[in-house]
Amino acid sequence: MADRGESPPETLPGLRETVRAARPKRAAKAEPLAASDPVARVLVDTPLAHLDRRFDYAVPASLSDDAVPGARVKVRFAGKALNGFVVARAADTQHTGTLTRLQRVVSPEPVLRPVIAELAGVLAERYAGTRSDVLRLAVPPRHATTEKQPSAAEEPLDVDQSSARAVWSAYPAAEAFLGHLSREGAPHAVWSALPGEDWPRLLASAAALTLAGGRGSVLVVPDRRDVARLDTALTDLLGAGHHVLLTAGAGPARRYREFLAVARGARRIVVGTRAAAFAPVHDLGLVAIWDDGDDLHAEPRAPYPHAREVLLSRAHLEGSAALVGGFARSVEAEQLLASGWAHEIAPPRDALRHAITVSIAGATDFELDRDPLARATRMPKQVYDAVAAGLERGPVLLQTPRGGYAATLACERCRTPARCAVCTGPLAVSGPALPPACRWCGTVDEAWACAACGHRGLRAPVVGERRTAEELGRAFPSTPVVASGGDHVVETVPAKPAIVVATPGAEPVAADGYRTVVLLDTWLALARPDLRTDEEALRRWLGAAGLAAPGASVVAVGDPAHPALQALVRWDPAGFARREAAARSEAHLPPAGRLATITGELGAVDDALTLLDRPPGTEVLGPVEVDGGESRLVVRVPRAQASALSRALGEVQRVRSARKLDAVRIQVDPVTL
Repeated sequence: MADRGESPPETLPGLRETVRAARPKRAAKAEPLAASDPVARVLVDTPLAHLDRRFDYAVPASLSDDAVPGARVKVRFAGKALNGFVVARAADTQHTGTLTRLQRVVSPEPVLRPVIAELAGVLAERYAGTRSDVLRLAVPPRHATTEKQPSAAEEPLDVDQSSARAVWSAYPAAEAFLGHLSREGAPHAVWSALPGEDWPRLLASAAALTLAGGRGSVLVVPDRRDVARLDTALTDLLGAGHHVLLTAGAGPARRYREFLAVARGARRIVVGTRAAAFAPVHDLGLVAIWDDGDDLHAEPRAPYPHAREVLLSRAHLEGSAALVGGFARSVEAEQLLASGWAHEIAPPRDALRHAITVSIAGATDFELDRDPLARATRMPKQVYDAVAAGLERGPVLLQTPRGGYAATLACERCRTPARCAVCTGPLAVSGPALPPACRWCGTVDEAWACAACGHRGLRAPVVGERRTAEELGRAFPSTPVVASGGDHVVETVPAKPAIVVATPGAEPVAADGYRTVVLLDTWLALARPDLRTDEEALRRWLGAAGLAAPGASVVAVGDPAHPALQALVRWDPAGFARREAAARSEAHLPPAGRLATITGELGAVDDALTLLDRPPGTEVLGPVEVDGGESRLVVRVPRAQASALSRALGEVQRVRSARKLDAVRIQVDPVTL
């Protein structure tokens, strides 16, 4: 028996502590709520589509000053501590129970402006995604050390408006557009640039005129090289310290520093790649995108928005001007003109005729008489003549669509593709003195023999830029040859005679422009099995030709009867875009309609189709098997039902999320199909 005053021994060890822990405890005195607007509406960072809405939280008095709209907070949600953004403060709530309190304010810095929060909702609905996914693209990760530093104020600036307008003198319709910019108007335009145009200088001038009117600008370009050119143009025009650069490669600290300068209103001109389209510029007056047909403008992460659509949505929400420019014209840009939403800014035909001359090798009987193999050889005599003539005045550019040395090989005798004996992968040669090796497993096959005829000779049906540079180096032995493509991209070349061989998108910028531009293997660019094959091929050719000097010549090697090459010869991207738009309208393809793909496991795709509330006129194509063993379904509707389809797909995502069904990937108006 236990002594008096001692607890008796436990029959069940641990039971006593469990009972004590289960007894109700005296509630701690609750901290009072904020005296003003004690309710915070928070957008919680959760990937679950059925929870993509604002939730109300109580604001303790100690957090009231810091929990401002746009601030990052930590909240309790479904038993977990999650991040979120305060999107609004309110005096009351419609929730009938007791509100959960904010755990803490991560940062009082208002990084999410109300208009960007509204934009996130618009894009989430349009692309059948969630606002959380959109905000991950719009707001960079926090960098605490950088956040503590103030943003330097912008120095006063007096813009020379007459000089800024003068650089647009080649475009008669530009005067009205620029006038609206400086008077706080909101014009919308599609701009077709002259070949050889210094387009960064023109965009910088448009941003300067917008700044003179007291408003900011967002200028979006495809890649970092274009960012660098536009950065130089703005610095030359306005001086340093009047704009910021927002690119993914800038590093977390620098990118967040530049973002904060914009969010705090210290800078009002933003230049960058696709992520810059979300920049929280105060008093936004102009959004502009260069070369909107470039697939780099398409976001590869959910919900896969396109920078052009982001900017056009901002122009609508914020009442700003919009400018879509390029040497080529996308079908979507042509749709803006056809609908009357935008006006055209284009040079007169006389200016185009004096700016550039485009020809196709072997297009006339006279050229075929001089060179009967002009249409059969990769580099006919006309190409060598054009290169030689151009080298007398400066650098020459040759664009070839395939990178590397010899990416594909075939038997020299019977033309059977050369395959690896180990894994049947394609053989390739990566250098002039290297043996063939498999592109899949890397096995070197020095003693290769054709499985069909036993011949040991190899030929390269398609050669890359390095092999092309080697051939030209032998033809012009006293001329420097520069290869640009793949991992070795050359930024600029001087205004000296040189041969530059580059892949599409890797063409260096010549100091005074190229004297001759040659487009090789055009058939290969037109052989891609894609919805936008012809449009993309013409865009690449016009982009290379746009680097030519005024009065330069362009020679293309290909079929003179192909519509894309005919448009190149006439320099008629507008007419080509109109024909493409008409063809897509007949096929019910974007932008004449809305198209979405649903990709995933076959069962998950079937479930999604079953859940889809199909709008009137819906067409379903598939499912078909795609890479990785997945299946893909295509859904398309007329343009009038575009919004209804996006809402229906969004509802599919919410139901699928709530029921914990297998995941599917939904892409609305994908760039490729």
